[in-house]
Amino acid sequence: QVQLAESGGGLVQDGDSLRLSCVASGLTFSSFAVGWFRQAPGKEREFVAGISRDGREKYYSDSVRGRFAISRENAENSVYLLMNSLKPDDTAVYYCAADSASVLHITARAYDYWGQGIQVTVSS
Repeated sequence: QVQLAESGGGLVQDGDSLRLSCVASGLTFSSFAVGWFRQAPGKEREFVAGISRDGREKYYSDSVRGRFAISRENAENSVYLLMNSLKPDDTAVYYCAADSASVLHITARAYDYWGQGIQVTVSS
């Protein structure tokens, strides 16, 4: 059974930093690209960042580029999202997702497995 478990969320203030973690089990982790998505109340789920199987390719949404950094450690079946200079607009439930395709996708429907999500709240 494939499982993705996010951790590291919480309540922070405008300008603070957080690091989200996603630990995978039940799959050959190095064979999957991983993406982080988020969904704010009343809004659609949106792509935040993605990383290729080997970690060499990374892609970010315009709204987080320069502030967020995605990384992975295949030996630990883990992906991380370092979020700096957080803003109230970053408030959302954050999800990690795994994609078995060989290319990096930014659309949610391309991803095969999803975590349960974790809340990130940025207060002004």
